[in-house]
Amino acid sequence: MISIEKFFSFHENDKIVVGCSTGPDSMALVDMLLKIRDKYHLSIIICHVNHNVRKESYQEAEFIKNYCNLHHLFFETMTIEEYGDDNFHNEARNIRYQFFDNTVKKYNANYLMTAHHGDDLMETILMRMVRGSNLSGYSGFKKIVEKEGYQIVRPLISLTKQELIEYDYQNKVPFFLDKSNEKDKYTRNRYRKYILPFLKEEDSNVHLKFLKFSKALNDSSVFIDKITKDAMKRCVRDNTILVDCFLKEDEFIQKEILYSFLKDYYQDDLILINDKHIELLLQLFRNKKANSFVNLPNDVLAKKTYNNFTFVKDVDAITSYEIEFDRYALLPNKHSIELVDSVDNNSNNVCRLNSKEIMLPLIIRTRRMGDRIYIKGLNGSKKVKDIFIDKKISADERDLWPIVLDSQGHVVWVPGIKKSKFDKKSTEEYDIILRYN
Repeated sequence: MISIEKFFSFHENDKIVVGCSTGPDSMALVDMLLKIRDKYHLSIIICHVNHNVRKESYQEAEFIKNYCNLHHLFFETMTIEEYGDDNFHNEARNIRYQFFDNTVKKYNANYLMTAHHGDDLMETILMRMVRGSNLSGYSGFKKIVEKEGYQIVRPLISLTKQELIEYDYQNKVPFFLDKSNEKDKYTRNRYRKYILPFLKEEDSNVHLKFLKFSKALNDSSVFIDKITKDAMKRCVRDNTILVDCFLKEDEFIQKEILYSFLKDYYQDDLILINDKHIELLLQLFRNKKANSFVNLPNDVLAKKTYNNFTFVKDVDAITSYEIEFDRYALLPNKHSIELVDSVDNNSNNVCRLNSKEIMLPLIIRTRRMGDRIYIKGLNGSKKVKDIFIDKKISADERDLWPIVLDSQGHVVWVPGIKKSKFDKKSTEEYDIILRYN
């Protein structure tokens, strides 16, 4: 008889959230926990997500609700109403784990347990080997993952799916089978149906060899993480990678730095990122252009701006704007321009104008092709674009940076950067004072 105590050390009064799909794996996990509940006085919270993609989903949700009532288990559920991601499995996983995380915090639980088993680990490792990853990615997933305030635990990782199904039959544990797991259109299903049976014919305990392989890679990854963290202390400032410093590191460590950043956007499942993506990012670092970018899966944007390299999630589309100025304007770049009565400094954040020399009202807008400014103290004009480049203003900042013009289209001020010939000294005649905040 399989006992879960063999795979994990429980403590008195543990609070455990269990991700349960009603499949044979998760129902076996629930039953194993029920068998030791009284011994350890466990609080067990069943967490079920209705993925809403099969007609059987609602039947399964109703079943697990009734099962929990029968066995006096706490029950939490949610239904995914719609999907917006191109990768269904990835989006479903993100929603699922966010729900699990919220439930853990609601009950102040110390463990989130899932029924991942040895076959799952084999599939994940094989998929990542084919797709490309780093050492941590090639290791598949860990038995225990530290989260803020709790642990994700996969206690069944050394068992096979067949062993769990046999456990269910022996213990009369009810479960549902997801027919979509048989469809060849899903990558994981093809590994499950065609690759794993071959490997198991070669060695019935091959899943334990994969588990050993996974642990070895994880141990190596821990060592490499220490070296990577030292490199990041040299190369990273305020979540921004310094390009010149990054390029001095060994290419292997460069890749590890990138994977370290990408974990924040793809969590502990980096299967969406492959070797081609990493090579594109490395090419971006080596690119001589001052401003360039690469689009990554799930709306993540990698941007290089001069010596700074950053990742941005869910980037809003850049929009232009044009505002007729009165006394105050709140700008899309989160700054503002206001009309003031007096000011003590003469920085580029202040502009003094004489209304007799310009045409009112003033207009605040984004840059346009061909914009030029007649700079104070300089004969002739200069392209606003060149001023941005000289000041090393990034491309995305330029798109939203305000330019102040009079009604005849004369650029009178580039706030915070450059004054025009229309700007007045404090000793000259003026009747308008603008301040950029």
